[in-house]
Amino acid sequence: MIFPRRPPLAAALARRLKAWRALPPADLRRPHAQARYVVVDVEASGLDPDRDRLIAIGACAVVGGRIEPADSFAVVLQQAQVSPHDNILLHGIGAERQRTGLPPAEALTALLEYVRHDPLLAFHAAFDRRLIERACRIHLGLRPRLSWLDLARLLPLLVHEPKLRSLDDWCAHYGIANPARHDALADAWATARLALIALRFAEARGLKHFQALQSELRAQAWLRRGL
Repeated sequence: MIFPRRPPLAAALARRLKAWRALPPADLRRPHAQARYVVVDVEASGLDPDRDRLIAIGACAVVGGRIEPADSFAVVLQQAQVSPHDNILLHGIGAERQRTGLPPAEALTALLEYVRHDPLLAFHAAFDRRLIERACRIHLGLRPRLSWLDLARLLPLLVHEPKLRSLDDWCAHYGIANPARHDALADAWATARLALIALRFAEARGLKHFQALQSELRAQAWLRRGL
């Protein structure tokens, strides 16, 4: 895909991104009880992360094995073109909110500052990651090199519940209410509650830190390819 030429970043944003790049990397071997994980959810103009636009981002932090209510992030990105009506009915972000959202470069810079370089968790993380990285490439001229982990892959590995597939399935199974479904922040909070469950099961299996979870997922993927 050919991206339109990006105008130069404003000096203030460039300084903020330079400061973000200078932050220390996350220690992926830090025990879960001492780590900060950022749980992310996005809303988009469609289901194709290579073509559709990022509309909203919600995130909340799991710190030391607890969800921190004050440590959360939510933003609607300003859209040059409002998404279709059917799409608006899904996520509830109307035309006026899309037109008056935060300019994308500012929204994405704020997201990176919030995340720092801490590990990211999401349900079907490849979708969220692709949308965020593509938006950063278009609007910031960079690809953030962050560590991601997919709870949609991790949960079935830790919990043998073959009938559970979607975020709604897992939330219903564990009694996690989410009355604002398809609101990015509300979905991030629901996903964070699932993350706490996953971390408890991970601890019981001796998977004590983020790097161990990544290694276990890679090993399972390798085994599946070998079957």
